[in-house]
Amino acid sequence: MKKPITILSIDDEEEICFSLNALFKLQGWRSYTAQSVETGLALFKAYQPDIVLIDYHMPRVNGVEGVRRLRKLSTSVPILVFTIDENQSLANAFLDAGATDFALKPIKAPDLVSRINLHIRLLEQSPRESFAKGISKRTQELIENYLSVQSDYISAYAIAEGTGLAYQTVCRYLQHLMQEGRVVQDSAYGNVGRPKQLYRRNDLILRENNKINRK
Repeated sequence: MKKPITILSIDDEEEICFSLNALFKLQGWRSYTAQSVETGLALFKAYQPDIVLIDYHMPRVNGVEGVRRLRKLSTSVPILVFTIDENQSLANAFLDAGATDFALKPIKAPDLVSRINLHIRLLEQSPRESFAKGISKRTQELIENYLSVQSDYISAYAIAEGTGLAYQTVCRYLQHLMQEGRVVQDSAYGNVGRPKQLYRRNDLILRENNKINRK
């Protein structure tokens, strides 16, 4: 019999910890909660959870430093950060520290359960993978595989919706993939406001250009 998933939630709000505990037990998961990073680290060492959730605003030690300390204990456990906005600079700081993805506050049970299930599946596909420079191979592959089945350029919001990843995570990986030359960016200009940035895999564009040149 497969052992149940164990989840550790680190949030200083008692009501949120209570709600998460109840939600996860309904899913048949083991749930532990901590209201400080220090307590969370102790619980992590004791129970070796499969997934960790952590908030940014924490007493004494904030969430970014909390992620950094958790990564010293495990290079592979998925760490999801609770966020209330789309502050990309803060998201990048979390990803640099070793965060895996983000979950929006206020918490919506179906969205959170879906996000956790996504990362459980990714972990099962490559359980020994480590994190370096804020980039996870399995997350990068998820984005690239999604782009590979798109017939045209697509926005970061659409990629986030299609993959189940947070928008902030997708933006960070798209920047990395562009630096690697694996993804190219284009702009769609509307009538009002800033142009929308769209993305596509570079190898698909090269393949299409080669077909045109052969004709």
